[in-house]
Amino acid sequence: MEILIPYWGDPALMKEAVNSVLAQTSDQWRLTIVDDAYPSLEIRDWIAELDHPRIAYHRKPVNEGLVANFRTTVGMATEPLLVNLGSDDRLLPNYVEEILRVHAQFPQASMIQPGVRVIDEDGNESLPLADRVKQRLVRPRGHGPQVLSGEALVANLLTGNWLYWPSIAFRTDRIQSVDFREEYAIVLDLALIVDLLAQGDVLVTTPKVCFEYRRHSASASSLDLLDGRRFAGDRHYFAAAAAQARALGWRRAEMAARLRLTARAHALTLLPEAVRTHDTRGVRTVLRHAFGA
Repeated sequence: MEILIPYWGDPALMKEAVNSVLAQTSDQWRLTIVDDAYPSLEIRDWIAELDHPRIAYHRKPVNEGLVANFRTTVGMATEPLLVNLGSDDRLLPNYVEEILRVHAQFPQASMIQPGVRVIDEDGNESLPLADRVKQRLVRPRGHGPQVLSGEALVANLLTGNWLYWPSIAFRTDRIQSVDFREEYAIVLDLALIVDLLAQGDVLVTTPKVCFEYRRHSASASSLDLLDGRRFAGDRHYFAAAAAQARALGWRRAEMAARLRLTARAHALTLLPEAVRTHDTRGVRTVLRHAFGA
């Protein structure tokens, strides 16, 4: 399987990500790092020192941004399965072994979502409110592996995206059949997954935890939302998703896209901070996103 890291970020966390690959119980992996011209050359030099036969490093001459780097990594993949590992996330030692086991059991699956443990900046287990809501209220319930597809899954994800993109293993031929949509950079992962599901692709979940997803403190990024740009991008995508679902005759998914319940609820969680800081524009932005069309 191909493990791809579109790299830009803290070198210390990047080293944790790479070391988590090296710690796999299975050796059926190949790691490719695409450095998006990060200012420091620390990772380049460290990878050269490792001199591992299954690790390849490529550095872009200029920074092209996340969307372009995802296109690069996915386009480079040649193994049957791939995962775009975040440069601040960590695989647990059983990740590759579990993904290969599930793939052998469900070869028709285009996507495999393993069990995920959320961690904070310091690597400690954490479960913020957004994750609790999506995992306990939105994610389909069940025991053991689940095979999910079609309108039911699209409606579910448009209600609340409970997937963890950097942990999902894709069949390479299937993810290479669609493109990352630049205009929906805010919800890039959801847009691509919905495009796959609209083509008839299948997602399989396995409850076995084998991935650690790093959720950084939400305070700064949440306040950034109050300028409205992310909310506008969010509304733009959900309007397009509603039209996409309507064209397929998926009325339930169309309604979920129009309601965008968890997106509206998330906006309301920012209201107290906007009020506390007397951010009148932020209050208007939150209320428009929560209660507007």
